[in-house]
Amino acid sequence: MSVTDLPCVINWSIDDVLFWLEKKKYLLEIRRLFEIQRIDGRALLLLNEQDVKFMLSNQPLGCIKKLLLDIQQLKLDNKQMLFDKGYDPNTLLYMQNKQFYRNGFHNVIGENSEYYRKLNSKSEVTEPLPITHYCNGDYLSNATAATRENSYQSSRSSEDGQSISLKPEFTKAVIALAYLFVVTWITSFVMVIVHDRVPDMKRYPPLPDIFLDNVPYIPWAFHMCEWTATVLVLIWVVVLVFHKYRFILLRRFFALCGTVFLLRCITMLITSLSVPGSHLKCSPRISTHTSEYFFSDILSKIKQAYIIWTNAGLSIRGVRTCGDYMFSGHSVVLTMLNFFITEYTSRELHLLHIFTWVLNMFGIFFILSGHEHYSIDVFIAFYITSRLFLYYHTLANNQALMQRDSTRTRIWFPLFSFFESSIEGIVPNEYETVSEIFDNLFACGKFIFVRLLHAKIIMAIKSHIIKIKTAPIRTSKKQFSRRLKKQKSS
Repeated sequence: MSVTDLPCVINWSIDDVLFWLEKKKYLLEIRRLFEIQRIDGRALLLLNEQDVKFMLSNQPLGCIKKLLLDIQQLKLDNKQMLFDKGYDPNTLLYMQNKQFYRNGFHNVIGENSEYYRKLNSKSEVTEPLPITHYCNGDYLSNATAATRENSYQSSRSSEDGQSISLKPEFTKAVIALAYLFVVTWITSFVMVIVHDRVPDMKRYPPLPDIFLDNVPYIPWAFHMCEWTATVLVLIWVVVLVFHKYRFILLRRFFALCGTVFLLRCITMLITSLSVPGSHLKCSPRISTHTSEYFFSDILSKIKQAYIIWTNAGLSIRGVRTCGDYMFSGHSVVLTMLNFFITEYTSRELHLLHIFTWVLNMFGIFFILSGHEHYSIDVFIAFYITSRLFLYYHTLANNQALMQRDSTRTRIWFPLFSFFESSIEGIVPNEYETVSEIFDNLFACGKFIFVRLLHAKIIMAIKSHIIKIKTAPIRTSKKQFSRRLKKQKSS
């Protein structure tokens, strides 16, 4: 029998505790002391350093520290199991609202907590209950724990708020990518529509703008903006390749980009601004609204939207659109890439962060120098993108906000609730080496090959069984006549 064959630690008997001590190779004298003190599984989890020192006062200090370390490791190994069974792993109190604890949200119980007030109102006890609290390796009194009542800690996050166990959840990344594809398709179609609604340049001249009125037009500036964005994309790809949690980063990037561009579709449709520069040759396409040419007109718009979508709306790829001014899509991409690179790289890479911020600011400058957007378009794009990025990551990193207002969050931020349902802290910036990346790719390829081979074998077996069941029984006339003669002779 091994320790893994034992039941949950909270259900251990005294003999189970003695067996655990024996497997940990503790002296017989220590095991006898545990037997004398009647220490079962529940009491073992509640032992603190003072209790162990009192029991083992005659034992060496190294033995005491080793036992304390083993008890803490036992608590950590059984923490999730206690949650699943409805117990608070710190106090071992049984909680009625199991779902609340199963979600990983632990409220430290103090004298002023709601649970204590309910408990105290149903009893005649006027003094605080003798509840202790395990925190950072030590047990705290009620008075100390009450001061920490509002400090919430996830069951799957470390002391600094970083998540400990993170799953890649490849499916969510694919869903986020599909969401972005749909939104970019909608954006491309809306850009075709607003191009046909662009105001006449003769009747509606460019609006007054502080920047555009004082900075001369630079013909190559807008192309430089797109090359700046290309450099940021390359840096972001390198970060994704080496980051350990690349699929979490991808789904966040896809979800935020999709949401911002979906909002951009609305702002483009609501109001059509006049063309910001006289160098732009913008005129609406001639469209017929008769029923005879309606479907051909829709098909033509879909084809133009496809050209914009496949070329990512880049002017260096030959795309030229008008009317999609409020707000700047190029500024959104520049800002989003800058924020993601600075967020998911080490804080010690100061030069990289300065470089990405310089690229972001110069990209915005090039947009305005090319007179492709008004200043308000760029400012709104930067503000919306940065605020949405910060709000999203504040909710994702702050466990208390995620749990307290979970219902409200699901209503107002359904995508966030879905994508971040398993995240309970800050995603740590951990990276993999080249050898680890190749090992993961090999393991992934091996897994896919085995699954495909297994599916192919199953399909072959099923098809063979179907052929056997449906195959007609073919008997020749000679065999049939022989059977008749045998039946008659018998």
